[in-house]
Amino acid sequence: MKAIVMTATGGPEVLVPQEVPAPQAGPGDVVIRAEAIPVLFPETKLRSGEFPLGVEPPLVFGFQAVGVVTEVGAAADPALLGRRVAVATNGFGSYAEFVSAPADSATLVPDGLSSADAAAVLMSGSVALPLLETAALTGTETVLIEAAATGIGSYLTQLAKAHGAARVIATAGGPAKIEQARKLGADEVIDHNDPDWVSHLRETLGGTTLDVVFDSIGGTTAMDLLDTMTPLRGRMLSYGWLSGAPAQLSATDLITRGLTLTGCAGPAWLARVAEARPTTLTQAASGTLTPLIEAILPLDQAAQAHHLIEARTPLGKLILQPNT
Repeated sequence: MKAIVMTATGGPEVLVPQEVPAPQAGPGDVVIRAEAIPVLFPETKLRSGEFPLGVEPPLVFGFQAVGVVTEVGAAADPALLGRRVAVATNGFGSYAEFVSAPADSATLVPDGLSSADAAAVLMSGSVALPLLETAALTGTETVLIEAAATGIGSYLTQLAKAHGAARVIATAGGPAKIEQARKLGADEVIDHNDPDWVSHLRETLGGTTLDVVFDSIGGTTAMDLLDTMTPLRGRMLSYGWLSGAPAQLSATDLITRGLTLTGCAGPAWLARVAEARPTTLTQAASGTLTPLIEAILPLDQAAQAHHLIEARTPLGKLILQPNT
């Protein structure tokens, strides 16, 4: 079968189309014929070596795929055979015509939702929902959504008011993404490419404060935001490191201001994300969530997809499609 093999750690050029043996379903696994494969931002970090991959290349790269189940292994539900599902692999193997994944990761794709739309919304939407549940918004609060035009931020922006945000302030990088964040539902948008954007945020707040910060940037910016937050009930949910480092602040910084920080990571958090997948796809099928797709590319253009993501130009998900 055709697949994209990560030949080494490095730039996008290490993702090479090759012919490899098709996978077989082991115990508790399913094999799907892939129809849509999302290219995920964290995958670029793993490919480059910035994040540890956990296995040595060469290997078939990729984490998620949507397609039709063609084989079920022992101990997997035989009713999945022939069903269209979204799956998550154990860390590699999804950039391929056929994909093996744990059967318990398989989420049925509702009728009326295309495979490409399911692939586009699956990861980011499934993170956005538990973030909003954890924020426990009450209907009166002002929230800040960082990087609100794309990825997880784009789905937070779509859903925030329905989950109880009274005012949504967003950050985005550059004019196109600023316009995108507004279209998705942000009341005000600040360009986080401006080094002084936190000062612009203070001006936008006009003497009010932030009740909730959805922090995907991390780094030193998180510390800069603390004095814009509401004492005693302000809360920061930290889930991303777009700056290259987690939020750089201490318990003392939080305690002395009466603020809280929740780290949205780790095994228990990932279990909540997995539990949110069926709801995410159901909401996308019903129109509550709008899947955002930048382009659908042939499977052999995986390296180009990684180039585009690292340039941070796409406004939606890049989807790889075998047999195009």
